[in-house]
Amino acid sequence: MKLDDADKKFVWHPYTQMKDWRNCNNKVIVHGKGFHLIDESGKKYLDGIASMWCNVWGHGKNEVVDKMTQQLQNLQHSTLFGLANAPSIELAKKILKMAKGMDKVFYSDNGSTAIEVAMKMALQYWSNKGKYEKKNFISLEHAYHGDTVGTMSVGYIAKFFAPYKPLLFKSYKVPSPFFYESQYKNRSDFEQDCLEKTENLLKRHASKCSALVMESGAQIAGGVIIYPDGYQKKISELCKKYDVLLILDEIATGFGRLGNMAEYISQRSIPDIACFGKALTAGYFPLAVTLTSERIFDQFLGEYFQNKQLFHGHTFTGHPVGCAAALENIILYKKCNLIQHIKANGKYLKKRLREFEKFSIVADIRYKGLLAGIELAKNGKPIQILKDKTNVNYFVMNESLKMGVFLRALGNIMIVIPPLAIDRNDLRILLDTQFKLLQKIEERV
Repeated sequence: MKLDDADKKFVWHPYTQMKDWRNCNNKVIVHGKGFHLIDESGKKYLDGIASMWCNVWGHGKNEVVDKMTQQLQNLQHSTLFGLANAPSIELAKKILKMAKGMDKVFYSDNGSTAIEVAMKMALQYWSNKGKYEKKNFISLEHAYHGDTVGTMSVGYIAKFFAPYKPLLFKSYKVPSPFFYESQYKNRSDFEQDCLEKTENLLKRHASKCSALVMESGAQIAGGVIIYPDGYQKKISELCKKYDVLLILDEIATGFGRLGNMAEYISQRSIPDIACFGKALTAGYFPLAVTLTSERIFDQFLGEYFQNKQLFHGHTFTGHPVGCAAALENIILYKKCNLIQHIKANGKYLKKRLREFEKFSIVADIRYKGLLAGIELAKNGKPIQILKDKTNVNYFVMNESLKMGVFLRALGNIMIVIPPLAIDRNDLRILLDTQFKLLQKIEERV
């Protein structure tokens, strides 16, 4: 399929300077094969960002696609408002078997919405218990939880959301354990300081806070910040101590990205509410889930006139095609021993990242599982703009496309976040490309 250049101007793209599209030089993807995207001219690009961090098995026909096709032939869509559908029930059972400590599944269609649902659950939980004063939220600095109003409020990143600040509600912020940005020389001292500041805030404000919201295992969009061992567990313990619910965001970090299906189990921090998305359907269908415990769920039970039920839902809640995709995806994880594959590739990634340390512009490297962040700085200052006034993240995207790989950086942080089932050869090509990009950037700063 060949589109006229003028046709490319009709779509407004997310997080994109649309002035680019006036030149009509941008790529239109028309096909996918393996871990590659193919544009209208037939050129292939290795999908180096897992189609915005969600792709698992690559592109093309596989068992997940087959199950989606079967479901479309059987039942295209049926609401969960007053009815049920079989795939949503089967998927709930499958997820709860994986997500220890959780008892109920609420369906939505994307990560932002899943977090909004979690926040509504937390607020109404306390309201249903008669504790109306517990209406505020606590979240971490550098957090990102989505682009809707509630998620921006608890995951405020100024460079993304400053224009929308008038829309947002106040949330209390506690430190992120981001050692690179700290003035500390000792990691354990820094970690202890972060925990003390968190506890001090809880002491002052827990009586009016419903929940603490945090990404599970690592913060990704906020800078690829990997939590120290035991840190999340200690936060969980503080939440219990001060009677504040813990909401864990596993939208991007769950389903294997950090090497575990449910990262919170590895972190030994079972939450009150947990959210999953992105890789849940292997990236083939918009679906997300908000999980909670029986203890939380029971507070929503009562007579209709009491208005205790959760007032949230949308047209496509528990969509049978998305649920069918997720069911088969989870089966494939086990069948293909994907978590072990991720861990093996994670060891390879760790080994290859040592090569990147030789660059003078590489100030810090943070990694876990199939995730890495490479911090670019010169003389202690983040590299945002090159000598020719090009933004470094824009340079990374354009230059990688020229080399047959699609990459996007997070400001001055180059990110490694490939499809979860990527084979070793394609992972090698991806890392070779990022190595060459570092060479090019070093020449231009």
